[in-house]
Amino acid sequence: MLELHDMAGHLIRRLHQISVSVFAERVKQAGIDLTPVQFATLSALDQHPDLDQATLAGLIAYDRVTIGGVIDRLEGKGLVNRTVSRQDRRARVLRLTEAGEAVLARVRPLVRQLQDEVLAGLDEGERAQFMTLIRKTTKAGNEQSRAPLLPLKPG
Repeated sequence: MLELHDMAGHLIRRLHQISVSVFAERVKQAGIDLTPVQFATLSALDQHPDLDQATLAGLIAYDRVTIGGVIDRLEGKGLVNRTVSRQDRRARVLRLTEAGEAVLARVRPLVRQLQDEVLAGLDEGERAQFMTLIRKTTKAGNEQSRAPLLPLKPG
């Protein structure tokens, strides 16, 4: 076994690969064309309609520069609308379309179900412990990220 097989960064990268693979397979089987970051975008917009792109990027911890491409693709699929902000005519706000709401309603249960596959090999108690620890370490390292998670500002 290589030394890197016992390194946290390597194992986290591998778990991410597994997670993306399982997500892609289950969503494809359901006949839905959606990526994990597109799912995160739809989920965030469902809970917080009328976000601007920069706020959305911070809320899902995604790069501000590349979120535009994600929005372009979702808009092209008819899942998201962009409109001019009432507060700032230079900004665009995002909102789910009816089609976006329908896709999210279809995919959300699948994504919940596939979480068990992502954490295969762990029993229920270990999964809870793993989630507690990964939340703790992700929070502790948030500021080291190129795309830190930014809480929604009040107002």
